[in-house]
Amino acid sequence: MIQLTNDPIDTQTLLGKAQSPASGAVLLFLGVTRQHTAGRETTELHYDTYHEMAEQQLATLEAEARRRWGLDECLIVHRLGRVPLGEASVAIVVASPHRREAFASGEWLIDTLKEVVPIWKQEHWADGSSEWVHP
Repeated sequence: MIQLTNDPIDTQTLLGKAQSPASGAVLLFLGVTRQHTAGRETTELHYDTYHEMAEQQLATLEAEARRRWGLDECLIVHRLGRVPLGEASVAIVVASPHRREAFASGEWLIDTLKEVVPIWKQEHWADGSSEWVHP
């Protein structure tokens, strides 16, 4: 399952969808807005995307992760719009029979998502300035 949303990410619902008797490992990764980046104080983040392309890329990542690691479940949710401090902008939940596959697939998913999915982040700083950040 992939989802782009303007709403806060409901991690409990995602974890509930991922759990099954077949899975011995359920891994949740959250990317959260932090207060300081490179010595500057962040007040919030804003995310924007090219929806159709982002959804296509996310679906491709989900399918590839399922194929490579034999996942029982793979959920990728990315928040768009304003994301305040301490709130999640991205959630990845994977479930697999064993932990090694869960950890490997989760790391690959977030790293690859940041490289190939057209989602752009704008940092808003405490001094009132803002800047688009590109990986």
